[in-house]
Amino acid sequence: KTNVMFLKTHKTASSTVLNIMFRFAEKYNLTVALPAGQLVHLGYPKTFLASFVEEFQAIGQNYNIMCNHLRFNSPEVQKVMAANAFYFSILRNPIPLLESSYVYYKDSAPAFRISKDVNEYLASPMKYYHPEDYKQNIYARNIMWFDFGYDNNAHNNKKYIQAVLKEIEQNFHLILIADYFDESMILLKHILCWDLDDVIYFKLNSRSQDTVQTLTLKSKEQIKAWCSLDWKLYLHFNQSFWRRIEETIGFEKLEKEVNHLRMRQKELMETCLSDQEAVGKDHIKNKALLPFQSGATDILGYNLKEDLDNRTLRTCQKMVMPELQYTSYLYAVQHP
Repeated sequence: KTNVMFLKTHKTASSTVLNIMFRFAEKYNLTVALPAGQLVHLGYPKTFLASFVEEFQAIGQNYNIMCNHLRFNSPEVQKVMAANAFYFSILRNPIPLLESSYVYYKDSAPAFRISKDVNEYLASPMKYYHPEDYKQNIYARNIMWFDFGYDNNAHNNKKYIQAVLKEIEQNFHLILIADYFDESMILLKHILCWDLDDVIYFKLNSRSQDTVQTLTLKSKEQIKAWCSLDWKLYLHFNQSFWRRIEETIGFEKLEKEVNHLRMRQKELMETCLSDQEAVGKDHIKNKALLPFQSGATDILGYNLKEDLDNRTLRTCQKMVMPELQYTSYLYAVQHP
């Protein structure tokens, strides 16, 4: 399948998925729906409109791939994507997700900025979170719910939640789970009929361990209540994810294929990387490959080996290319 729409959600390993999508687009010479005016996001956090896509007037419904950040809006996305497009997204357990958001968006979300640390914030979120600042505070509560196009301050009403879950199931063919990333890639490969090498990845946009804040047990419970919409969303699709694996691949075959993926990934890391692993921002030698740094994080990147032949170098560069650089590279290729 080559017509694919990926809803890129925040702090869910989605930058790694974006890299997979971009490489796939290049491999098969596909057209990517890039943000108009060389921006990074497709209008985010505004609700998506087709006009947010570069040259939408001219290209119309002939884009193959769409995967930059946007706030989902089904009728407008359908104007851009082919009728047979495959829609998927990714969710993450809201407990680690909120801690990750907190550190990453510490400077940009007012609710995070004025609290000392994540546990202080969660002890009484309403002290810091003011619904009237909701546009700046989207990262501080139910961020996944918001990305799917819904009100992240809505009340936890059973009927409303059921209706939203049903609508998401109608709009998306597949929802992956970041906490089981390798299993997710194998499932994606099967459903899209792709090759193993199409879903091989190096983890992108991850941060150094020393910027992780330890959540107390009380904070973890508090996240389930404070981000109850995201929590329900996650529980629902975590279940359907494993059901889908059982129906599509089966657990025995899944394990074999995950091992195969990890072996191939290790091979590529040995081929490409001088350090065999991601390194902190101060240790990235080629500044062109430095990922965007945000908040109190140290976003890791990679150093490539120096004596690679041209073909290997190209492959390796694309594997480690951060989101902003890859987006503008594709922009230059597609819209010279």
